[in-house]
Amino acid sequence: MDEHPEPVHEPAADALDPRAELSEFLRTRRARLKPEDVGLRGFGRYRRVPGLRREELAQLAGVSVAYYTRLEQGNGRTVSAEVLDAIARALRLSDAEQAHLTHLAKPKQKKKPAGRAQQVRGPIRTLLDTMDGVPAILVGRRSDILVWNRMAAAVFGDWAELPTQEQNWARLVFLRPEYRDLFVDWERKASDVVSQLRMDAGSHPDDPRLSALVGELSVKSEEFRRLWATHDVKERCHGIQRLHHPLVGELDLRLESFHQADAHEQMLVTYHAEPNSPSAEALRLLASWGADATRAGTGTSSARKA
Repeated sequence: MDEHPEPVHEPAADALDPRAELSEFLRTRRARLKPEDVGLRGFGRYRRVPGLRREELAQLAGVSVAYYTRLEQGNGRTVSAEVLDAIARALRLSDAEQAHLTHLAKPKQKKKPAGRAQQVRGPIRTLLDTMDGVPAILVGRRSDILVWNRMAAAVFGDWAELPTQEQNWARLVFLRPEYRDLFVDWERKASDVVSQLRMDAGSHPDDPRLSALVGELSVKSEEFRRLWATHDVKERCHGIQRLHHPLVGELDLRLESFHQADAHEQMLVTYHAEPNSPSAEALRLLASWGADATRAGTGTSSARKA
């Protein structure tokens, strides 16, 4: 089993505060709901509070206002799973949002430190090697890019030429201008990356490298600060990824992602084109060009590791 070495970051001045994260998450979820969305009477222009009031949400969830207020202030240690479920239903949370709420309110004690090295099993590298015509990437915690195959390098750029700490989707998307040109809908890609980082923060609030990454991006990118402040969480498991490649132009690829059963924090992400489509022909051309296509990519084969 190989290890992906952890990049060296400056330590964050402050770790992510689980109580503050819980408070802000609940507040932002409450603010996005209008009374009429949940069958309550609104007060038109005279209503001062954006979204639901605390007492309205407490009523919908069947808990006292004082109890919900304590929870929204970050005191979630003693809350029961049943109450969290009721609040999640009242807030109309998605499955990903409900899981995030649970992680924030009742964090599990980790047996291993959150900053440990990320290990990649040898058979996973072999699997990526065998996926000859399909770009495939193994993504770990904090959006770290752990392993990729030759086709991924041809489509996205050969990350082996970057320092290990730069082999990270968040840094690529927010700090490298060429990726704004690569992703046709850059805003959606940026939102997906931040939402996944939020999920990681809920599961690993004590991860010093995640805190350092968030701090760095918050300083260097106004767009990251804006998206981070929304507290949105979601897992994008599938969909269409539209790219503008410097050699072959437009690519419409179907994204599919798979969590590993024995390493749930690692996700195998694949991109394939519809058979006989222009995008399928473009991928075939990139595969035939080999190293030339890789050098023309945005970033900087056999399955690669930093």
